[in-house]
Amino acid sequence: MGATEYDEKKETCGTVCLKYLLFTFNFLFWLAGGVVMAVGIWTLVEKSDYISLLSSATYAASAYILILAGAIVMVTGVLGCCATFKEQRRLLRVYFVLLLCIFLLEILAGVLAYIYYQQLNEELKQNLRETMVQKYRQPEQEHVTKAVDKLQQEFKCCGSNSSSDWGESVWIRTNEADGRLVPDSCCKTQTLGCGHRDHPSNIYKVEGGCITKLENFILDHLKIIGAVGVGIACVQVSKK
Repeated sequence: MGATEYDEKKETCGTVCLKYLLFTFNFLFWLAGGVVMAVGIWTLVEKSDYISLLSSATYAASAYILILAGAIVMVTGVLGCCATFKEQRRLLRVYFVLLLCIFLLEILAGVLAYIYYQQLNEELKQNLRETMVQKYRQPEQEHVTKAVDKLQQEFKCCGSNSSSDWGESVWIRTNEADGRLVPDSCCKTQTLGCGHRDHPSNIYKVEGGCITKLENFILDHLKIIGAVGVGIACVQVSKK
């Protein structure tokens, strides 16, 4: 075998190995996109009820951005595989433009999550109590009612700061409440009319009320959103 033939074979082998290596990177990139999109969808679908209790749209916006970024990542992964094997410069240009878009979107999601992380406590203090007191069981506020009932049952809490908040509820003061002191969803064992008794043996009385529980829940999710967004963006930087 001549030196020229050996060099050509070596070059061909190197090119093939590089192609498969790039294909593997793009496949993993595609999987990462699926993870990013799944986190965004999970945040919106699984816990969408709680979003209606927040006055700011930042929490939902962060999740939507992750879904968009994840979808673009998956498309980019497929495009990267095609560009690698077909060796088309136009595809490669589009590929790198999409990578830049993804990077910016994921950084934006991470930054939004961080900013909202800082202002969440104040927002909940200002708005959650008013939402629960003014909108619970009111016309065209079914989504708020559902969210409040789910919040109190899932997190085993009652009222925004405490169960006494319900004393100022618009609904509690109406005949529809039928003399209840708290909604039935405050009860440890939920039955029709159980809200007539607000004794600790019957309802959830936790320090900090539902504000503390919801805040901890959202903060944990914001950490996930921020970490996933910035983490995948960092992977992209190292890949480039």
